Amino acid sequence: MFNIASRSSAAWRGIQRMAAGMATTVEGRIGDTKVPMSLLEKGAYINYQRIEDNLAIVRSRLQRPLTLSEKILYGHLDDPQNQDIDRGVSYLKLRPDRVACQDATAQMALLQFMSAGMDTAAVPTTVHCDHLIEAQEVYDFLATATAKYGLGFWRPGSGIIHQIILENYAFPGGLMIGTDSHTPNAGGLGMIACGVGGADAVDVMADIPWELKCPKVIAVNLTGKIGGWTTPKDVILKVAGILTVKGGTGAIVEYTGPGVESLSCTGMATICNMGAEIGATTSLFPFNHRMTDYLNATKRGDIAKYAQRFSHNLKADENADYDQRIEINLSELEPHINGPFTPDLATPISKFKEAVTKNNWPAELKVALIGSCTNSSYEDMSRSASIARQATNHGLETKSKFTITPGSEQVRATIERDGQIEAFETVGGIVLANACGPCIGQWDRKDVKKGEANSILTSYNRNFTGRNDANPATHAFVASPDIVTAMAFAGDL
Repeated sequence: MFNIASRSSAAWRGIQRMAAGMATTVEGRIGDTKVPMSLLEKGAYINYQRIEDNLAIVRSRLQRPLTLSEKILYGHLDDPQNQDIDRGVSYLKLRPDRVACQDATAQMALLQFMSAGMDTAAVPTTVHCDHLIEAQEVYDFLATATAKYGLGFWRPGSGIIHQIILENYAFPGGLMIGTDSHTPNAGGLGMIACGVGGADAVDVMADIPWELKCPKVIAVNLTGKIGGWTTPKDVILKVAGILTVKGGTGAIVEYTGPGVESLSCTGMATICNMGAEIGATTSLFPFNHRMTDYLNATKRGDIAKYAQRFSHNLKADENADYDQRIEINLSELEPHINGPFTPDLATPISKFKEAVTKNNWPAELKVALIGSCTNSSYEDMSRSASIARQATNHGLETKSKFTITPGSEQVRATIERDGQIEAFETVGGIVLANACGPCIGQWDRKDVKKGEANSILTSYNRNFTGRNDANPATHAFVASPDIVTAMAFAGDL
């Protein structure tokens, strides 16, 4: 690749002057405005100026249109002048804006960070207690360690890490790493968010650049308009069927096209969240009015206005080059049910009955579960509650066991206020804690014996053998909360 360091000093000074000129074209310097990254952290501001300055240099080197993910990634390069940039080949050294840790992986990350000898992390960092159900000693350690180093701490019951991040910390154009595979959930707010190991998180906390193999880029172009029983979950269920569990490996998935406008912000987050099931580095959407609506609803209107000023770098350039393209017409997309035993066995609802019979899958639906980090937003809960109310009006009760997991205490309190918890409980639903729960195997299941073949249907993300209940004979299927709720009343696949 072209190496700026090899150019003459005169040429380099010319590039610097050009970069400086480009960086001041958007209403003066974008960095002259100070907008906090979140309402909960003082002194931590969105650094759009860094992206602007870095991209001026990168553009002068590459001389080609950039995809959205390239703009955000290259805008966070530690050394844009000398960094090799070759998709699928180079290893990028990046400076993320923040770090997020779930409780199970935060333990070792904090122990390692303590050896760095720093008073606090180099970037804003939060710890979220959502994976471990009974871990008093662990929580005592996490609470005191985060207090000592000035890190954010979300106690047990506050919510699932990815929903908390979306509600409080994600912002368009940001770069975040998190010690959980579904960190890409924040792509619903236009943020590059990647799941990493604890050691990578510690590096960033200790002010060491994060290394990432330069991803390829897959475009999923959405046309038409989503509606009826089809939901954003069905988009990623369809994509999983196309790409399989390995098809996104080493790549970022960018969603584009006019169909994006018919998706809610939390719906886009659902799609990005489950990108982990196709092996993608991360997934994201371009900045749009749905993100503005969500930022305003979560009391972050200043971020929405700032992102609007920076919107030229929060979407792909025209004629940007992609390594692969996928076309999906939302107007023609059916609800899907994926599984069992793998999230990429995608079956449209019109063919599902036939598949159940052909494959001899257990037809009785033992348990229907909605929630998890993938589908536990207020929108998800309200749509399912609407179905529950309609069923009540027709004198129906669920035939399957029915569990509901809100994504955060904010979601739980809101659905209680709006009568949705009552709607669930009226039809026999059980509202669980604001935590990962059965999605990660934290489920003390009593209704079947281990080894007994049975079927469950969830709105979660993963359905590999034994993941939810440790029973290798459980056939776990994945669908939208709407379909899961409806089928709970049928009690049959």
